[in-house]
Parts: sequence; structure tokens; C-alpha cells
Amino acid sequence: MPEVDPFAELIAPFSRRGVDLGLERIAAALAELGHPERRFQAVQVAGTNGKGSIATMVQQIASAAGIRCGLYTSPHLLSWCERIRLPNGLISEDELAALLRQLQPLARRHDLTPFELVTVAGLVAFAEAQVDLAVLEVGLGGRLDATTVHPDRRVLAFASIGLDHTEHLGDTLGAIAYEKAAVMHPGAIAVSGPQHPDVRAVLQAEAQRLQCELRWCSPLAKEEEGGPRLGLRGDLQRLNGAVALAAIDALRSQGWSIPAAAIAQGLLSARWAGRLERRSFAGKPLLIDGAHNPPAAAALRQELSAGPRHWLIGMQRHKDAPELLRLLLQSGDQVRICSLSEHSSWSAEELSAELDPHLRQAVAITPAEADLAANLPWLVDSPQLPVACGSLYLVGALLPLLKTTD
Repeated sequence: MPEVDPFAELIAPFSRRGVDLGLERIAAALAELGHPERRFQAVQVAGTNGKGSIATMVQQIASAAGIRCGLYTSPHLLSWCERIRLPNGLISEDELAALLRQLQPLARRHDLTPFELVTVAGLVAFAEAQVDLAVLEVGLGGRLDATTVHPDRRVLAFASIGLDHTEHLGDTLGAIAYEKAAVMHPGAIAVSGPQHPDVRAVLQAEAQRLQCELRWCSPLAKEEEGGPRLGLRGDLQRLNGAVALAAIDALRSQGWSIPAAAIAQGLLSARWAGRLERRSFAGKPLLIDGAHNPPAAAALRQELSAGPRHWLIGMQRHKDAPELLRLLLQSGDQVRICSLSEHSSWSAEELSAELDPHLRQAVAITPAEADLAANLPWLVDSPQLPVACGSLYLVGALLPLLKTTD
């Protein structure tokens, strides 16, 4: 993160308020503003893993088609501005700061959470930029997420749904799927790739109950098999790309003009920092990825060759870090566990104690150096491609220390 956060006085730390889901506060605030969210249509993207990738592909395709399109995502890696993309690019620091200052009295009157405040800022910015369409990534869940306040979400896209945020959404796939399926509503078109049977059953039942058309899609064919070329790396992006294309097809069926050339251009131009991203340190390659839950860890493992490697991992305490390590690690791996600044996180000692004895004996787990940069020479001195992964807070802290390789 930057040494000085230019928005520190305008956005309270999320940890101070915690998660406080609900639509009443943000709905009242937007009503006081004259409902800026009613001035454009929206595509809403829900799910557990892949939401950001799907959202950015939809936005890139729509923009390539000449549609004035905005994109709202979370969380950010380096700057709050990453959360609000306008037709001409990310909102500037000056624009966002001015908007947040303007919204301070409103936020206090309606007791908005930090996420609600930034969501309101995004909706106002989209209205002022006169977007025709906005792609809104759900922050948490769906039923009570602030993005669900938008009244004209005619297309809904579901990324892969798995176990995460169980402390807020429930501890079963069915319960989590219900919270996410609740974004569906009468007259909308929802799209999804393959899901776990428990998730699929919930999505189908809720679609029928809510009179929402539900369309299923299969992963895109690989490029060598005739599938489209993607700007995002990894086999999982073939699934995310299919969901994005299904969302685009739904938009086209609703009258939006999106030619095939725009689809190809948008898929190729889509980028999503910190997701299977190759970087380098001291001229040596490494992979950085925001895998912070078991389903994402399983997807990351599929992208890696066998053989021992070095890992730099940081995980928030409420995440299932022991299961993530079980999915990722192989015999001979060496792991350094980072503590996350200003966030409760797993320690090397706690993780070692939670691992299966066989795995604990097969790998080496030690605490990372307190200075994050001091771990990088060790990380890249790895037999196989080294990986830094876990919390997006770790990814955001690492990115400024690394060079791009593209």
C-alpha cells in the first residue's frame, strides 16, 4: 500500500466498522441524492472466485463495442481509485477525493459503512460520467450487498461459488449459494458456468421461484482448439470467459449492439492485477496470485508443475489457511508465512500445528522476515517457479516491489 493514503480521512478503516450488511442505509442515501443509480442499466456479478475477472471482461467487451461503460470492483490492491473505472479510465485521485468530501455529511446522516460510502461514490460517478451501462461486482454475498440496491440489473452473472466468508454467509454451500442467488429477480437473465450440485440446485430453485431466466454455459475451448484468445492467464479464465460471454449474449438479446469483433478485442484486452500474474525480482520470475480460499487454491495448484518450490503466503485469521496449504503444498516445498499489517493473520506456528503430520514433515514452514522485501531474494531462489499468494493485502504490498514481465 502507498505510504500515505490520500483517502485516509475520507474513508474510515473497514476494520473499525466491520461487516454490516443491509440495503436500508444505502437506499435512503441514494434517495436523498435523487437516485443517481437510476440513470443507467447494470450487469451485476456475484460468486466466490472469478467475479473480478468476469466483470472486467464484460466491461472491456462493452467498451470495445462503443458502449459508455463503467466498472465497480472490490477490493483494491494499491489505490481506492481501482474500484471505480469510468469510460475514460480509472477515476482520478482528485475526482474521488472531491466526491468523497461532498458525500461526507450524507454518509454521517445515514451511518454508511465504508463499503457503502464507496459504492455510493461509484454510482454517483457513473451517473455524472453519463454511462449507459455499469458492471457491478458484488462485495460480499449478494442478498444484502450494497450493489444489489441498483434497480435495473437486467443481466446477472455468477462466478464459481464455494466456501468463503462463512462467518457471514453460512457454513454450507447451500447457505452461501442462497445468499448469492438472492440477487436474482423477475425479468432478469442470470448466467452461470458449471457449479457444485448443491449450488446448482439452489440457483435453479431460486431462479424458478423469482421468475428469473437462468442460462448455463460451458468453459470456452482452449485457444489451440479454436477457442478465443484471452488476455487473462490460466485455465480457470476459460470458465470466467464463458460466463462473461454468456452475459454479453444476454445483453445482446436485450437490444445492446455488441459485434463479434468487440468480443474478441475485449477478451484479449482484459487485465486483472494480482491474479496468476507473472512478475520478476532481481531478474528472476515469480508468480503472484490472490488465492485466499480453498477453491482458489485448487485452481492455482492446477496451473503449477510438480516439484519443490518456495512459497510466500499471508492469510487473514478468519480464512481456512490450513486447507489452503493442504491443497497447494507438495513434498519438499519451503514456505514463509507473512503477518499482514493491521490485520489479524495466521502465524507459521499456528499453521504448522494445524497441518496433517505427514504434510508437516514433508514441507518446511517458517515465519517470514518482518521486512517484506527482505523475503524476495529467498523467494526467487527456488527450484520451480516461486509463488506469492494468499490475502490480497499481501498482493497489494508486494506489487510495488516487483517488475512486470509482460
